[in-house]
Amino acid sequence: MSRHRTNSPPVKGEYPEGGRGLVPKLRFPEFRDAGEWEVKSLKSICFMQAGKFVSASGIFEHDKGDVYPCYGGNGLRGYTKTYTHSGKYPLIGRQGALCGNVNLVNGKFHATEHAVVVTPKEDINADWLFYTLDLLNLNRFATGQAQPGLSVEVLEKVSSTVPKKEKEQQKIADCLSSFDELITAEAQKLDTLKAHKKGLMQQLFPAEGETVPKLRFPEFRNAGVWEEKQLGDVSPSIFDGTHQTPTYVAEGIPFYSVENIASGNKNKFITREDYLLATSKNKPGFGDILITRIGRIGFSLVVDWNHEFSIYVTLAVIKKSKLFNSYYLNGYFQSERYQSEIMRKSLLNAVPCKINMDELRKTVVLFPSLSEQQKIASCLSSLDDLITAQTQKIEALKTHKKGLMQQLFPTLD
Repeated sequence: MSRHRTNSPPVKGEYPEGGRGLVPKLRFPEFRDAGEWEVKSLKSICFMQAGKFVSASGIFEHDKGDVYPCYGGNGLRGYTKTYTHSGKYPLIGRQGALCGNVNLVNGKFHATEHAVVVTPKEDINADWLFYTLDLLNLNRFATGQAQPGLSVEVLEKVSSTVPKKEKEQQKIADCLSSFDELITAEAQKLDTLKAHKKGLMQQLFPAEGETVPKLRFPEFRNAGVWEEKQLGDVSPSIFDGTHQTPTYVAEGIPFYSVENIASGNKNKFITREDYLLATSKNKPGFGDILITRIGRIGFSLVVDWNHEFSIYVTLAVIKKSKLFNSYYLNGYFQSERYQSEIMRKSLLNAVPCKINMDELRKTVVLFPSLSEQQKIASCLSSLDDLITAQTQKIEALKTHKKGLMQQLFPTLD
């Protein structure tokens, strides 16, 4: 079905006293008198069937041509030489922690046994059905703890609200699709910024075997070569966090591990007693650098806050020094040269992978003068500000879309 979009926005409905019935809070003007939505089981509006098994050896990581996208329980897995479906279908992940996630696929593709292919019945719009399934938060119907899963039998019994006219379904789908297109466009801008930063970093830091960068600010072009120094020779102290897993509390002093630093979700807290015990010998503080060393190796950030906190053994602290600019060093940590360096010194076959503290202290860093360090740090910081602003813009759009969806679909009590 071809799409025809108009610019008329949904409006708040006015309903008789005593209740508005099963209708959305926001409704497009042409459907104000279309009546209440109906409550139906998913089985009554679509067919559901798990996909077809394909061996891991039959899945390619990249598109090599003459292959088809392969979707599993968590979305795109890779590419295969065969396809199981052709057309537009919502797919539901049915296995794993992310079961219940919904993707809309269009074209020829292979669905594995870990994905449920959803075929809309007559008078049900595929795009609208995708948004309906997404809004239902299907993960809450998963069973099993070690390996959560969703069965077709369980999914078919889930209730949904359905507008009587397919044109209203299409209108809602077009509205939300426009939002998705906008989010995708902004995400592409974010990817471009990140790619630009990555490319710039390759120019601003010396490549493997070199002692000067390819790109240098004019005032430093005659400043000579950069100095190689071991990390342990420039920082007054490098230490890891407590080796004891603390007892977490609802409120208290923040406690950070790899997952908190890498994701930005700082949601763990410990008591003051545990904090004092954990920081009795070494205490991280403002201007220091945190770097991940177990599980995920080499992700870093500068401590730019003043509140008290403690860390787990999976993190290491590089104490600040007058010998280097912390933001420069943090940027250098993310360079290809240093990432290769830290990986060479890591135990990648260990479970989990890790770098020992002595080896971390021996990693080599190249340093220009402090003034050149500051210039590089400021340049990268400006890009980081743009990336942060773009990320926040995307999150704001997603939040707005989520709120809009909640108003475009009636809520079942």
